Amino acid sequence: MAAEVLTLSQTSPAADSPPAGKREQTKAANRAAILEAARAVFNDMGYDAATVRDIIRRTGLSVGAFYNYYRSKEEVYEALADDGARRFRPILREQYSQAADFETYIRGAITAYMRFLVDEEEAWEQSSPDGVRNHPHLRMETPEMLAVYGEVKGAVADVIERGLAPRVDADYLAAACIAVAREVGERMLERRPIRIDVAADFAVSLILGGMAALPRID
Repeated sequence: MAAEVLTLSQTSPAADSPPAGKREQTKAANRAAILEAARAVFNDMGYDAATVRDIIRRTGLSVGAFYNYYRSKEEVYEALADDGARRFRPILREQYSQAADFETYIRGAITAYMRFLVDEEEAWEQSSPDGVRNHPHLRMETPEMLAVYGEVKGAVADVIERGLAPRVDADYLAAACIAVAREVGERMLERRPIRIDVAADFAVSLILGGMAALPRID
């Protein structure tokens, strides 16, 4: 036993090296600090005018520390988008687990998405000194966004397979549902007052009403 203890001691990290768990916590904290700073900078200055140096100034980190995580402001913005999609996926999955049919799923998913957009909008506005909406809405397909699409397509394919929706192309239908929700959601955020119920009902009605005219598949 003594020999085993000695061996472990000899192969352990140096005393001044932080434990692996502590290092991971530090990395997570640094990433969070960068994303929070970027959110504030993009909202304050606008995406085009903002620079990596502007983001670094808000973090308190060194230039080298920043580049340990991201190589550009484009990567930072992609990480912000990816983070939002990652947080939305469990919400989307919960809607499907509670749905009895296609209409219930689509209505619940789109309403949840509209509510999520409003919450995200409020978070962006809180990061701005004057509460003005100035952040960009760039279209990008991050891994988490693709995973959201996969969730929707899987749910749509499943309800079609179980006979709870017309047999149409699940791939196209999932893409159409996401596109309608995204575009209507963008317009909803530009209106005052913001009406989640009105926007969600319009999107759902458009999707369900248009399905009757879609060509069937074998």
